[in-house]
Amino acid sequence: MLYQKRFAKALLWGGICTAVLTGCSQPAKDDGSAETTAAAEGSATDTKTVAITAIVEHPALDSVRKGVIDELKDEGFTEGQNLTINFQSAQGNTATAGQISKQFVADNPDVIVAIATPSAQSMAAATNSIPIVFSAVTDPVEAKLVPKLDGSGTNVTGASDALPYEPQIELMRQIIPNLKNVGYVYSPGEVNSTITLKNLKEKLTPMGIQVHEAPAQRSNDIAMAARSLQGKVDMIYTSTDNNVVSAYESLFQAAKEGKIPLIASDTSSVERGAVAALGVNYYDLGRETGKIVGKILKGEKAGNIPVYTPQKLDLYVSPKNAQSQGVTLPQAVIDKAKEVVE
Repeated sequence: MLYQKRFAKALLWGGICTAVLTGCSQPAKDDGSAETTAAAEGSATDTKTVAITAIVEHPALDSVRKGVIDELKDEGFTEGQNLTINFQSAQGNTATAGQISKQFVADNPDVIVAIATPSAQSMAAATNSIPIVFSAVTDPVEAKLVPKLDGSGTNVTGASDALPYEPQIELMRQIIPNLKNVGYVYSPGEVNSTITLKNLKEKLTPMGIQVHEAPAQRSNDIAMAARSLQGKVDMIYTSTDNNVVSAYESLFQAAKEGKIPLIASDTSSVERGAVAALGVNYYDLGRETGKIVGKILKGEKAGNIPVYTPQKLDLYVSPKNAQSQGVTLPQAVIDKAKEVVE
């Protein structure tokens, strides 16, 4: 009997507490209003953080970054809604790239995107746990970013901008049929560029074509390096060397002075002075990079995702730039171009 009285009393107090607390403890009724729907979506969606760094800002690398962000939006990750993006440029300074890497690791984002080899190398040295997705890296194995391309088994994967050399050489010889000497302006401290130099020599030397090196340690040295090739070369080939691309206008001026045609592997360089360029579309490369980031944000491990390598090359030409550099573009080359820049 005593037990029944205590039990009844407990029920009474429970009912009072429930009545008092109902307004604050029970979930709000879903009345279909915009406010209720938004609240429900907000609570169900986790905001992801993607940190992006580039060794320098120039049109090709900027296009990669834009492609990443646009692709992430298509993957369901929109900046300002369920995605936070932190972008930092190293302004061409490898020491700054190292500082950015330390800061990003301290911030602990969901994914780090490292654009260009120097930034990717700095990030890979800074963390072996946060997923890293590199982009615009010519040879990620040689750069020691991944041990292999078909899935690293580490926290690193990404998108390479490696190009087959045969189509590049064919374009050079179409524009300059009697090609004997090729100039190459590059940064000796950038792995992308030294690998390209090595490969050019391996491909061109057996063809009786000599490669003349013109190293330039800083962007300010690019024009001087180009002028050192006057009278020695039939053309200058430019890769995606970040110092060279960031100072392309000064390279163009030197090429005009010496009447040395510029042929590039970066299509955005045609608008900045190159006669022709056969290369990857860096915005598209950014989109492919964004697909990889999206997979990781959705739960895949970076080490299980193969490195992307582009299969399609675009040809851009400029008859106007060709004329200013003392050469005429063959009509057959113009006809094959995706874009003719006037």
